[in-house]
Amino acid sequence: MGVRWRTDFDKFVVKSSFERRGWERWAPDCEEDWDIYWANITTVKQIFSPETAVRLEPYQIINHFPNHYEITRKDLMVKNVKRYLKQVRKDGGDLDALDFVPTTFILPQDYSLFVEEFRKASSTWIMKPTSKAQGKGIFLINKLSQVKKWAAGQWPSAVRPQMENYVVSKYIDDPLLVGGKKFDLRVYVVVLSYRPLKAYMSREGFARFCNIKYTRELGEMDNQFVHLTNVAIQKHGDEYNARHGNKWPLSNLRLYLEAIRGVEATNTLFQGIKSVVINSLKACQNVMINDRHCFELYGYDIIIDQALKPWLIEVNASPSLSATTKSDRLMKCKVIHDTLQLVTTLDRNSMSASASAEPSPRPQSASAAGPASGRRTESKLEPAAERSPQTVGSLELLYDETAELEQWRARRDALLASESQKRSRRRTMIDSHATRPGSAF
Repeated sequence: MGVRWRTDFDKFVVKSSFERRGWERWAPDCEEDWDIYWANITTVKQIFSPETAVRLEPYQIINHFPNHYEITRKDLMVKNVKRYLKQVRKDGGDLDALDFVPTTFILPQDYSLFVEEFRKASSTWIMKPTSKAQGKGIFLINKLSQVKKWAAGQWPSAVRPQMENYVVSKYIDDPLLVGGKKFDLRVYVVVLSYRPLKAYMSREGFARFCNIKYTRELGEMDNQFVHLTNVAIQKHGDEYNARHGNKWPLSNLRLYLEAIRGVEATNTLFQGIKSVVINSLKACQNVMINDRHCFELYGYDIIIDQALKPWLIEVNASPSLSATTKSDRLMKCKVIHDTLQLVTTLDRNSMSASASAEPSPRPQSASAAGPASGRRTESKLEPAAERSPQTVGSLELLYDETAELEQWRARRDALLASESQKRSRRRTMIDSHATRPGSAF
């Protein structure tokens, strides 16, 4: 029996990545269930909903965690980061490493706090709806009157509970520029487990550029082609270059920065980006439902300021898999291919240690997971969360909490052993002194 895959996406990047492996696509009339499902977030919500009551078998793998939105919804990510910051401060940890999200408030609930911060100094802020993507609903403000006027229309008192939340963040108005243009980064991260936390980062990725040169002029505040890097927006501009899609591979950007800013500064920047990703995952670790059937490919959006400091803008649960250019298609195919290579290992004997593991505690719904007549208990895929290769294609191990804990224990044991040896030597010296002729003891 071969591996059966299923997807909700009609994207070349996804389908070709599965087909190249020789796996069989699942269909409703299949006698067996799917082994791996590349689903959209709506399907995942249905599968993990108590009302739907789907029971996943030990061998089944799906590409989202049940409450992935704890890190991918802008307002929830901010809440979790702030909560994590408080805990680290309480524990006496390094707060400098946690300064990676611009000052942000959730509206309408934090409106008073926002106004207080807004009045401290003249600055530009950016407003974003919490659940939209591709630059929809985003705009810049620099006057409190703009917020008040907007809020009056956005949250009439009679319907306020039903209106969508927004986040308002201090705008990074000193972005690093290339050719005078603003850009941000799309970084791909694969999480295999949240407890223990295990994540990989891809060397693939890209920088997205605006069409028009950056300016702080007030007359250009509403010009999205100056301020918003989203391809969904920039592709409608007259200056858009369809040949390269206003993108650079991350490798090209790194070479450019090494030439302009130096190798050491560039290495520090990319280490900082890794730190941003790790701390953002840790911030959501305790609230994330860690289902062993799940993995997740996140698209991190990061902007760099003139001081080469990385700032986390947002995390995407479903990073776009549409290819705008040939190089874009090749890059995204590589990311998906390496992700599949990481999260699954084909067992030629159709045997796996996970076969005896307990299934997800949900009653089965054949309509969601496949026909009940085709159920089996053996596994042809080994959950990758049980392994920790350093690299898989373009993916590099970013963080392994289990390994870190083992290293910490080794350092602790070495320290305790050293202290024990010191105490032993002191006792030997005391005993030696006590047995000398004329000793006072």
